[in-house]
Amino acid sequence: MDTQQMNLALVAVLQEWDPFKIGWDLYEPEIADTVVAIRDIDDPKELAEKIKSIYEFAFDESIQMEKCLDVSRKLLIIKNDASCSI
Repeated sequence: MDTQQMNLALVAVLQEWDPFKIGWDLYEPEIADTVVAIRDIDDPKELAEKIKSIYEFAFDESIQMEKCLDVSRKLLIIKNDASCSI
């Protein structure tokens, strides 16, 4: 999987996530920020904290840490699968 394919897979997971149940198309800046963060973060908890801060800052609503941790694990699986095949 090349970088473009990986990014598309990451975006698909984040679009499906929809933490505030407002429609996937309203998260574009947050999805972009999260994809950038994934490049530098390999720890699921650290990534979950970053995702939580990105989304909570943008929407001024709280997200359960466990939900952020679940999505961060999915994202890191994609990242790790991509790096193994490159």
